[in-house]
Amino acid sequence: MATGVESTAENLSKLNINADFANSAPNLKKNLHLFSPDQIELAKMLLEMGQSHLFEHWPEPGVDDEEKKAFLAQVAKLNSSYPAALVSYIRNARELLADSKAGKNPYDGFKPSVPTGEVLTFGDDNFIKFEETGIKEAQNAAFGLVAGGLGERLGYNGIKVALPAETTTGTCFLQHYIECILALQEASYRLTKGEHQKEIPFVIMTSDDTHARTTNLLESNSYFGMKPTQVKLLKQEKVACLDDNDARLAMDPHNKYRIQTKPHGHGDVHSLLYSSGILNEWRDAGVRWVLFFQDTNGLLFKAIPAALGVSATKQYHVNSLAVQRKAKEAIGGITKLTHADGRSMVINVEYNQLDPLLRASGFPDGDVNCETGYSPFPGNINQLILELGSYIEELGKTGGAIKEFVNPKYKDASKTSFKSSTRLECMMQDYPKTLPPSARVGFTVMDAWIAYAPVKNNPEEAAKVPKGNPYHSATSGEFAIYRANSLILRKAGVKVGDPVQQVFNGQDVEVWPRITWKPKWGLTFAEIKSKVSGASAISQKSTMVIQGRNIFLEDLSLDGSLVVNSVDDAEVKVGGSVQNKGWVLENVDYKDASIPEELRIRGFRINKIQQLEKIYNEPGKFTLKP
Repeated sequence: MATGVESTAENLSKLNINADFANSAPNLKKNLHLFSPDQIELAKMLLEMGQSHLFEHWPEPGVDDEEKKAFLAQVAKLNSSYPAALVSYIRNARELLADSKAGKNPYDGFKPSVPTGEVLTFGDDNFIKFEETGIKEAQNAAFGLVAGGLGERLGYNGIKVALPAETTTGTCFLQHYIECILALQEASYRLTKGEHQKEIPFVIMTSDDTHARTTNLLESNSYFGMKPTQVKLLKQEKVACLDDNDARLAMDPHNKYRIQTKPHGHGDVHSLLYSSGILNEWRDAGVRWVLFFQDTNGLLFKAIPAALGVSATKQYHVNSLAVQRKAKEAIGGITKLTHADGRSMVINVEYNQLDPLLRASGFPDGDVNCETGYSPFPGNINQLILELGSYIEELGKTGGAIKEFVNPKYKDASKTSFKSSTRLECMMQDYPKTLPPSARVGFTVMDAWIAYAPVKNNPEEAAKVPKGNPYHSATSGEFAIYRANSLILRKAGVKVGDPVQQVFNGQDVEVWPRITWKPKWGLTFAEIKSKVSGASAISQKSTMVIQGRNIFLEDLSLDGSLVVNSVDDAEVKVGGSVQNKGWVLENVDYKDASIPEELRIRGFRINKIQQLEKIYNEPGKFTLKP
């Protein structure tokens, strides 16, 4: 049997490590006999990449040997989970950190212009036409949700998709998304009169922080009515943190045998889909479109049918769902960039880069509003619709790797050291950066009230938002749902009371009637309009909850709270005068720990004083007319 010294010498020989090289990490040299040949190769790679500091603290063999092995096991995981291995990650980091220190403009040589796209007005004939086309195409779609984040930034300790989108019904974001997809699936089947209903695939990208809790949320709620086989979870891995401009890997401050890691960004969804083989499965099953979205936007599916219709009609390879944005608003702009050498791309340019880019390109006023009162550059909301065939072709070239960026926080103007470790990041919406000029890349613009109300800021941060700008909080996100539903019903012919202004958690918001409905009641404007007739009216103080497919409003006068729940085979006509004391919004103290987090971060709770509630559990035709 070989001694430890002989094993070390043998391993050194296998690695071709000369004396000088071995001396760069003497503590590692002493411990080499602990490791497999593959682990030794990883150690050699780290030394070649200037990471000898990782071994400086290692003690003699026999001390913490299992921790040393665990360290190289972590390195192996970091190496395998990055598309082009850890060597590439470190090289990319050095290049990007050098550019950051030098203040290099990533768009140097590019000239911005407004790309080609479709601007829609909710409810008009053009919008309705695109919605119908989108519903037909939905059976050929798949959805991808990026849900790797916790709600800590919101002041919520759970996963964000478990947060109620609105508290009138308590429906969480994940339930709402699944019910929307199932409603699309059924509506597409009905409209196309297909032989059988095709199941729309749904992929959720999770992280170490969210994977187990997302799985538990799905399983404990029977997948909210979706077949478990329709849902696949892909877990993204974290990437190594960086300590300085030389891209020295950062040690975990709590464990000297671990490299500190942080999330790589939602751009990882592309490499995960590629490496998993799911995209080829979808193609073989007839999928044509992949729709990507993020975790806390309760309005999104009101805009998806029309946007999908635009993709199908225009045959876009990439379609970015966007909203109108005011010039210099803190939201990225969809921009066409053309280089002096002829290269071009249509991508999201962050708002803090768009204005100086315009000024440097012959537009002295920078990012300004045009005659419409909005910037001509649409606001990016990170909702992408990709044509599957060209998507697979492109990922075959890149392996799903998305161009990265780095955002170090420097200690001072010298830019020589960081306040804390940084890492490379990538964004889902940067996928078009690698596409050839022949790619058909466009956008679909809608009013923000119908498409965009993200929940991402905690109450303190939201209260600091300049007056007139969106709060993007749990408070504003909930009231945006009520506003959208109220405006849709107004457009459909219902007289809906004007909102009142109220302040919750320091945020001045419009309080419309609290109107909610299940997606299967009305996914498109045409469908909703078909279920409203006569002279219906809903007062501002009212709450209305519709939970059934075939519920029709006919000459309804509501001043209070009404809840109607029916099975799919029941047809219910709701009319007459409904008056009661209703449900009342009551302020709550954000700092009162006795109140559930999901209510505290909104600043209110609902006191259900009185309501008319009717449940129809049997098939048949019914009339609700008090």
